[in-house]
Amino acid sequence: MLQNKIYQNYILEVLKTFFVILFGLSTIALTVRAVNFLDLIVESGYSIAIYFQYSVLNLFGVLTKFVPLSFLLALILFIIKQIQENEFVILWTSGIKKLKLVNLFFFISIFVVFFYIIFSTFLTPFTLYKSRLLLSKEGYDSFIPTIRVQQFSDSFKGFTFLVEEKFQNQIKKIFIYDEANVLKNLTDTKSSSSSTTITAKEGVVEEKKLILFEGQIISSDKNNLENQIIKFEQLNVDLNNLKTDTITIPKFQERTTRSLVKCLLNVECDEKAKKEIITVLNRRLVLPLYIPVVSLICSFLLIKTRSKRESFFINKYSVFTLSFLLLLYAELIIRFTGLSKIISIIFLISPPVLICLTYYFLIFKLSREALRK
Repeated sequence: MLQNKIYQNYILEVLKTFFVILFGLSTIALTVRAVNFLDLIVESGYSIAIYFQYSVLNLFGVLTKFVPLSFLLALILFIIKQIQENEFVILWTSGIKKLKLVNLFFFISIFVVFFYIIFSTFLTPFTLYKSRLLLSKEGYDSFIPTIRVQQFSDSFKGFTFLVEEKFQNQIKKIFIYDEANVLKNLTDTKSSSSSTTITAKEGVVEEKKLILFEGQIISSDKNNLENQIIKFEQLNVDLNNLKTDTITIPKFQERTTRSLVKCLLNVECDEKAKKEIITVLNRRLVLPLYIPVVSLICSFLLIKTRSKRESFFINKYSVFTLSFLLLLYAELIIRFTGLSKIISIIFLISPPVLICLTYYFLIFKLSREALRK
């Protein structure tokens, strides 16, 4: 009974440390990414509410990337703490074998694997898809934040503009080049190959409306060398049809696992797309299997070293380095799994092979340690 309570406390402590580290690392990473997301407001004109919603939804995309490292740190910190405080001595003196503790760490790693797969397979693609859908549905909120003084701005598709001066919502010396025919209703030219250039002395911006004063409209057609010039005293320009350059089509990382598998099995699916899909699926389903290997490597800290040679190979620094190199190996090789079948096979068989080899080596070392006693 006491033994079960101790195990429960161990599980809770490891998982508590794991979630604290995971949340901390994810928050730091999200904060850094949120700075880049400010371009949604500054360059694309989205509202602050859309910015915060998009940032929060992207938390799930950041979170899964830190699961293996968080588990490694949590387990190493737990084992080191228990060894330094002689907490494990209670278990050893009561006759509990170290292999049982190894199995306990392995059990915790299986729980983390399921946690990782649930997020990477279902929650993360869903939230990332929602964040992308949020940008495509809402559209930009105001034209004012996208205006930069004395800099060409191309935040919108086929729509370039430049202003010399800006004060609040008032602008001066305006140049607009419309290649996407957003403003084609201002001229008689309706051809898809036409473009419109507008210059004005000054203007006023009101969210998605632009009021220009003292300028001219120059419309040109690629198939016709003649230009049409229209001068105006005041011109009201509706900017509701502008489309931002922000990517609104979901990437493979943002699509459901079911849709990716369906595309992979489809003969008509593009071969280049299949290569990317293999990499994404390996990240979601196979990468978590490296976590149990980490738990077994960390379990080497339970072995009592008797010589300087053993201490050199089995200590907190070497165990952390080996575990970190394993995660680095998995992260690097996964990028090439879609390009080569051999690399993909190596990536797939590495976790079960490493689990078996590491576990049997642990049994060997622990049995030799028991015989010495």
